[in-house]
Amino acid sequence: MQRFILVIFLILFSLKASASYILIPMDAESQKEHLKAYGITYWVLEKQQKVKWLLNYRGGSFLMPDSPEIQKECQIRGVSFEVISDSKTEQILTDISSPSKNMDAIVLEKAPKIAVYSPKGNLPWDDAVTMVLTYAEIPYTVIYDEEVMGDQLILYDWLHLHHEDFTGQYGKFYRAYRSAPWYIEEKAKAEALAAKMGYNKVSEAKLDVAKKIRDYVIGGGFMFAMCSATDSFDIALSAEGVDICEPMFDGDPSEPGYQSKIDYNKTFAFKDFILERSPMVYEFSSIDMTEKRRIAKESDYFTLMDYSAKWDPIPTMLNQNHTALVKGFMGQTTSFDPDEIKSNVLIMGENKTNGEARYIHGIKGKGFFTFYGGHDPEDYQHRVGDAKTELALHPNSPGYRLILNNVLFPAAKKKKQKT
Repeated sequence: MQRFILVIFLILFSLKASASYILIPMDAESQKEHLKAYGITYWVLEKQQKVKWLLNYRGGSFLMPDSPEIQKECQIRGVSFEVISDSKTEQILTDISSPSKNMDAIVLEKAPKIAVYSPKGNLPWDDAVTMVLTYAEIPYTVIYDEEVMGDQLILYDWLHLHHEDFTGQYGKFYRAYRSAPWYIEEKAKAEALAAKMGYNKVSEAKLDVAKKIRDYVIGGGFMFAMCSATDSFDIALSAEGVDICEPMFDGDPSEPGYQSKIDYNKTFAFKDFILERSPMVYEFSSIDMTEKRRIAKESDYFTLMDYSAKWDPIPTMLNQNHTALVKGFMGQTTSFDPDEIKSNVLIMGENKTNGEARYIHGIKGKGFFTFYGGHDPEDYQHRVGDAKTELALHPNSPGYRLILNNVLFPAAKKKKQKT
């Protein structure tokens, strides 16, 4: 009997000694495919396995149980990984937990269900989020106005707002593209869809869509928006009940003195902005810094803020990267005037030289939102009709990593934010 117990003990000891984990490093030197690493992490979560996100450890690495299946998947996707022993894992986690280290280990529990709010059709521009989700092999569902108004948002944990105009002004493309076949077609489609849903104007339909999205966030949803979807969303909410559209957009004049009727209390992130009245100006309001920029392309970078991983895990997660300096890029809404950002909204990335916010985050009700200025992190000045970015040429893009941080954010086991 004693011999049997000894044999069992030796077997268990041997299994424990041989236990191992997979570490997916995310520092600049060790990882060949930063973007696809997020896809591997998502794939493991889909298998009902938990992953630890090691904040500020080697660029925000991922730790998961070892298995031949995961190793094979990493090899197929070209993701760099290291197999480490149980004792090495414990050593890393102990080091991370030290009060003297600005690190933390956040448990990722489940793969979030992802929706992308986007018109179903071929627009003459691409969307950075759908491109990086596809490249990272993270599944998503495209929804649009009818699905939102049909209360389908409750099916999803995370929502991305595609390059969009929630004000009903068709992206303010009027001056340059009003005679372009794609503009005429998209305007007709938008008007037909609004009529199908029972609205007389596109602006009225878009306002109700924005309010549904607002309620989704307040109820606990996670919303991520880029480019014009950021400021146009807030503008639409602030202009509820006020006609800010000129005749070429909705068939009748705008409301006299509409600027004084804007309600900043209804917005998520922005305050005190002045709307751009002219339909001939490719701009929504004073929120955007595009026309105020005085910085050369070669020196256009923004800096990510450094947060306490143990005390402020949410912004720390959203800022995980292998560099604190990220290349700038333009868009219809390139960046945000910090004087027009509400005081309870975090500026997580900024260009101090030009005095602009690039990447902001806030809490609304039980949910969260992140606004990211610019159109495509690897195409400095993406224009209508330009070829889409090939992410295989940018597998380690810091700018695209910020998007994927937001994708994984809803998977995290919630920890109370200290500040």
